[in-house]
Amino acid sequence: MAPNSEREIVVEDPAAPAGDSPAVTTSRSVDVAVSFLLLAFAALLAFDNWRTGMGWDSTGPQAGYFPFYLSVILGGACLWGIAKEFLARKAAAETFVTRDQLRRVLQVFVPTLLFCFLMQWLGLYVASFLLIAGFMAFIGRIAAWKSLLTAFLFVFAMFVTFDIAFDVIMPKGPIESLFGR
Repeated sequence: MAPNSEREIVVEDPAAPAGDSPAVTTSRSVDVAVSFLLLAFAALLAFDNWRTGMGWDSTGPQAGYFPFYLSVILGGACLWGIAKEFLARKAAAETFVTRDQLRRVLQVFVPTLLFCFLMQWLGLYVASFLLIAGFMAFIGRIAAWKSLLTAFLFVFAMFVTFDIAFDVIMPKGPIESLFGR
């Protein structure tokens, strides 16, 4: 059967963000906020490299010479971006993210952030199990038994690969210590 170049695969997501969802913020405000954050970071780096030494001595450039000037370039680029956005403020602002889009991003971000914190107390394997099973069951809407089985098999494969086969030290929690590893 010859491939048909006019055939198109259409995947419909019933939970896709609505087209009429209200805007949370505009691209201009995000650009300005990120530029100010980077400008503050550039100022901190410039100060630290100035304090370290950003001149020349008898052996050549001091430790902060190149990083200082890189931070000056970064600061200049930030100022240029801020000025450009303020000069273009009369133009229509483009939506950066809508409420529905932000909700979907947070559905992934919040559990991932919790995974990072839980890994400190529960260990890598238990936290991974909870993350995978949770994503599959709640976001993917996959049956609970399939989510739990898949998460268990994945974590088991990770444990065998890293802890047993390669003997890599991974963050351990109370359950892993039961296995004497």
